[in-house]
Amino acid sequence: MLTPPAAIVSVLLPFATVFTNPTWQKAQLLLVGAILTTGQRTVAAALRAMGRSDQDDYSRYHEVLNRAVWSPREAARILLLLLLQYLDRGDDPLIFGIDETLERRRGAKIRARGIYRDAVRSSRHQLVKASGLRWISLMWLGQVPWAGRHWALPVLTVLAPSSRYHQQQGRRHKKITDWARQMVMLLRRWLPHRPLVLVGDNGYAVLDLLHCCQSLREPVTLIARLRLDAALYAPAPTRQPGQNGRPPLKGPRRPSLKTLLDQADVPWTVAEVSWYDGTTRTVELTSQTAVWYRSGKPAVTIRWVLIRDPQNTFDPQALLCTDPAADPTQILEWFALRWQLEVTFQEARTHLGVETQRQWSDLAIARTTPVLLGLFSWTTLAAHALQKHHPITQRTAAWYDKPSPTFVDAIALVRRHLWLASEGFSLSTVSTDTQELPVTLYHRMVDSLAYAA
Repeated sequence: MLTPPAAIVSVLLPFATVFTNPTWQKAQLLLVGAILTTGQRTVAAALRAMGRSDQDDYSRYHEVLNRAVWSPREAARILLLLLLQYLDRGDDPLIFGIDETLERRRGAKIRARGIYRDAVRSSRHQLVKASGLRWISLMWLGQVPWAGRHWALPVLTVLAPSSRYHQQQGRRHKKITDWARQMVMLLRRWLPHRPLVLVGDNGYAVLDLLHCCQSLREPVTLIARLRLDAALYAPAPTRQPGQNGRPPLKGPRRPSLKTLLDQADVPWTVAEVSWYDGTTRTVELTSQTAVWYRSGKPAVTIRWVLIRDPQNTFDPQALLCTDPAADPTQILEWFALRWQLEVTFQEARTHLGVETQRQWSDLAIARTTPVLLGLFSWTTLAAHALQKHHPITQRTAAWYDKPSPTFVDAIALVRRHLWLASEGFSLSTVSTDTQELPVTLYHRMVDSLAYAA
């Protein structure tokens, strides 16, 4: 039996309802092993970290991912509710970010893999493609009190295969926005009464998705980039008594946002906004409401925000918001939080071994990466529970002064307490002999283990 610290148990036990009791015992061991191990996050590596490398029941632990019956979706719901229970600060709107990431994988047995644009390695002038799996992740952009800033905490991650894969399987292809629409509806089902804001890039500025967010019984506010040449119209004129024909969907065409940049009579407002790096930046804003329409698609009323930099350090850009009453400055600050998603993807690769797993089973592939990304959020929860009695301290050095803790400090705190409780684990060998270590050597070893990537 595993005996982790009580603070960790408090954020671990709620997941027991997802599994049967035998599977739950194995899942706990794999979870702790995935945190303690370094390098590749394989089942074998987790078992080695837990001291079970000489046990012959290793295949039972593989079955947790490739055979056992349990619902990752239900685990995601529990994780979200735990995050809100421990980290939510009130009735303010809950900000969520959505984005795709590429897990670079090769192998003929990985049926869902495809060839996609590698956003990390590509640039404006060079397109780089890579073989791998495409994932869509929904993350809560929550304020972590001991970190002093917002973190993107993964909640729900789904695999979005390519159209070629769906053709080979004889299934209808689902686009990125189709997956996003289902994730939004599921999120609204989990949180039926809280105000929700969803932030995405220009790939989610799609009329079908915008209309879905607006037409829910409790609408979800969607913020995304907007093309400068988007076809914007005035609101539809009021239908007159006795007027024949179907009601109009839009009014006259309005000038494109690109042309507004060159007009001298456009009213610009100078605003101080929170920027991507946590600093405050001065920008110029102008905003109005309009109807975005394209033939064959639903007409959507939006608030657009046009942004330009007085110092010309970045190109003008535009945002849209499905809530016409939203404040333009608030829209921009919410959108700036989206950068935290990229930080989380990088941290998960560096410290949780995303892209190092080696499963070939379709079911194991569909479960492992969402679990590893969810482990980012769970580790944050465990660190938050531990820091009440063991404050998180950031790792510093003579050449590096870090002002606030980051995820590496959070996982180091969790690892320290798991290693200290390792006598309660079911290890493969038991020895009564002990060997004393110098205090300085002990602290060096613990520091290396806790901060190992």
